[in-house]
This record gives sequence, C-alpha cells and structure tokens, in this order.
Amino acid sequence: MNIPAKPATRPSTPNFSSGPCAKRPGWSPAVLDDAALGRSHRSKLGKAKLKDVIDRTRDILGVPEDYRIGIVAASDTGAVEMALWSLLGPRGIDVFAWESFGSGWVTDILKQLKLDDVRVLEAGYGELPDMGQADFARDVVFTWNGTTSGVRVPNGEWIAADRQGLTICDATSAVFAMDLPWDKLDVVTYSWQKVMGGEAQHGILILSPRAVERLESHTPAWPMPKIFRLTKGGKLIDGVFRGETINTPSMLVVEDALDGLKWAESIGGLKTLIARSEANLAVLARWVESSPSIDFLAADPAVRSCTSVCLKITAPWFQGLDEEGQAKAAKRVGALLDEEGVAYDIDAYRDAPPGLRIWAGATIETSDLEALTGWIDWALAVVESELAVAA
Repeated sequence: MNIPAKPATRPSTPNFSSGPCAKRPGWSPAVLDDAALGRSHRSKLGKAKLKDVIDRTRDILGVPEDYRIGIVAASDTGAVEMALWSLLGPRGIDVFAWESFGSGWVTDILKQLKLDDVRVLEAGYGELPDMGQADFARDVVFTWNGTTSGVRVPNGEWIAADRQGLTICDATSAVFAMDLPWDKLDVVTYSWQKVMGGEAQHGILILSPRAVERLESHTPAWPMPKIFRLTKGGKLIDGVFRGETINTPSMLVVEDALDGLKWAESIGGLKTLIARSEANLAVLARWVESSPSIDFLAADPAVRSCTSVCLKITAPWFQGLDEEGQAKAAKRVGALLDEEGVAYDIDAYRDAPPGLRIWAGATIETSDLEALTGWIDWALAVVESELAVAA
C-alpha cells in the first residue's frame, strides 16, 4: 500500500472537541490556585466569586442591566430544562429544530411536558428551517447555533420586536462567538464548557424583564423539582441571580470560569472573541474551497457556524460506499488523526451524517487549524489507499 507522506507541521494543541472545548491559549492548572476550595459557596468569598462571574459575563456580552443572569445546575441542558419547565404553558409554542439538541427540546415539550398547542418547524442536518414562519403571538423555542449540524441563525432580524410571546434561545455554542441581539431574546442559556473552554457542570440562565414577568405570573400545571424552582410565593428568587445558587457549585469550576472571562477581557472582549472564531471559520472555508474531498454540511454560507464546523466527505471513493461503509470510513479518518495525536474527538455527532466536526471557537488558534487541514487530507488519502487494497 502506498502510504502518503505525513505533513511536516502539527497542530500545537490537538484538542478540537465540540464540548468540552479546548482551554484558552496559555491555560495551565496554576490558574486555579486561587480557587475557594474547602470554603462554602455561601461564604463571603464564595458568593463574591460567583457574583464576579455574573458581573464579568454581563460586561463582556453587553447584557442589559435589567436582564437577570443566574448560575444554575447541569450545564446548558439544565438551564434549558429549567426555562422550559418554568415558563411554558400560557401560550402556544413554536419550536424550531434542525439538529440533535433542538430535537431534544421538541421531545421535552411534546412528550414530557405534554403540551398540545405546539408547532414543530424542522429541517434536516445542514439546513435551517424557515425562521420567518415563527408566530410571535406564541412562545418561540430555538437554538442559535446547531452544535451537531454546523448551522446557525445568521441574525435576529426575523424576531419581532413587538412580540407577545417569549423567545427562548439555547445559545450554548454561540454565545461569546456570535453577536446576539439581546433586545430580541427573553431567555438565553449556555454553559462554560463551550466557547470559553471552561469546565462542565454549570449552566448560565439569562432572563429578560418579560421572562421574569412570566415567571411571577404563571404557575406551571406540573410538579416542579426543587432544582428548577425560580420563584417563591409568586416572586422571583432574586438571590439566584446574585450568585446564591440553588445547588452547591464546584468552586474549582467557578475559578476556571473566572479565568476564561479574564482572558476574554485581556484580549479585547467580545469583539475579539467573535473575530477569532470567524477567522478560524475562514481558514476552513479556504481549505474546503480548494479541496475535492471535503465540503461543509451546511450548503448556505450565510448559516455556517463559526464554532462547531461540520464537514462531509465528498471524495468519489467515499461516495461510492454504502451507508455502513461511509460511517466506518469517516470513523477511520478520525481514528488516524487521534493515533497521530494531531486531532482528538472530531468525529461527526452520532445522529449526524458521517463526516467530521471541528471546533473552531475563540480558544482555538488559527495556526492549529491551518496545520490540521493538511493532516485531514493525509488521513483521507490513507483511508482511500486502505480501501483500494482491501478491494
């Protein structure tokens, strides 16, 4: 078998996972030395650190002063679930889904909460539903960026300013990498493990005044677990949004989140974070344009994600395989890159079409992506050679 020569340049960091994502450049365990370990999260020190996360988050993202920012349990999933279970019911619901996580919210709304006035607006992997179909007399639930499909909402122009319902946005792989129109969003959720490269476990829940009004005027028809409860006696539990978390947080994880926020401030804030992500997408776009073997899963450039970049293999030898063969070949590409220590965890999501998924968020260096593309070309050539010999 004629094995292609390996590229001379290797990524300095091979971590391209779409969650947990790569740590920020220059990170080391030493940044955690000031963590409030062995201290209560309700101590003066513990609450100060939690409040610091909230304040720095507001400043970097430009979250309006009258919006509430809370640290909640169970990562982005917990934050979304808290919003759905606490807020839905008074109005009909339009829920958009074009990838795995959006489809999960559809399942929760229909099969767990068992709400009946629900419109599901769907699209396949690589596509975006017609967001113009949204009825803003209803509540609208959607992801901003489809982490498992590489498709994002390009802007918020489709969202009505005079809406009657709430907009509930899962923004976990978008926030800190894309420009979110806060005046159009009533609920925003995300986790530290995505764009900021933080550790997992906790989620962020951001509420507009309209969302708070809904919380204080609506009592869900179903039992509410303690970990989801945001009101007491019909009033918002305000302490949640000052760092008084419902559950006990990891102060080690909190320290790591603070480090990421301080890094973001040091490089120029949100504008720089967005620019880094877009520059990374541009590297991959130039490579795709010159490659006969790779293309974006998202055909429309306007909706391509600059964080979770999903790619399909278009090489003739790959297209000639059956579905099982394509899945195995794509896995083999990922395994080769893993064995060489140049890229970890870049297989397509399990429910997505066979291919690759490369994290290109702000913690990734452009030079590492440039080096990675050569290695993917190499791995594709190796798999083609292996299949030719086997045939």
